[in-house]
Amino acid sequence: MFRKIKENQGFTLIELMIVVAIVGILAAIAIPNFLNYQAKSQQAEAKANLGAIFTNMVAYAAENPGVGANALYAGATLANIGFATEGTNRYTYSLPTASSIGFSALATGQSGRVIGDRWRIGEDKFLRDVVNTDFNS
Repeated sequence: MFRKIKENQGFTLIELMIVVAIVGILAAIAIPNFLNYQAKSQQAEAKANLGAIFTNMVAYAAENPGVGANALYAGATLANIGFATEGTNRYTYSLPTASSIGFSALATGQSGRVIGDRWRIGEDKFLRDVVNTDFNS
């Protein structure tokens, strides 16, 4: 019985190569999925901050009713609606359009997996992926 145990002391080269091939296949499947999930989690920053800009713009319009050309969103800037970011951000935020009839806020990716990524929200509260126009959420 002890002689039989001594004969089986390791793995063959074929067995090790099969294990390495299986690990390689699993890694080839898992790594792209991980990178996609990482990018989606980083996009959550832009979505949350654009939602905050929308809320601040609605509050700004309610607090500054104005008349004529000064009605609703005219004259709004990120600073005077009370929006500011803290810490390290992967996106920069701008308010390129703020008029008497509507507004448009933009988030542009600057670092991480979101470089070049752009999201937009307007007075309709519809969040749009500006770069990938076929994907809206």
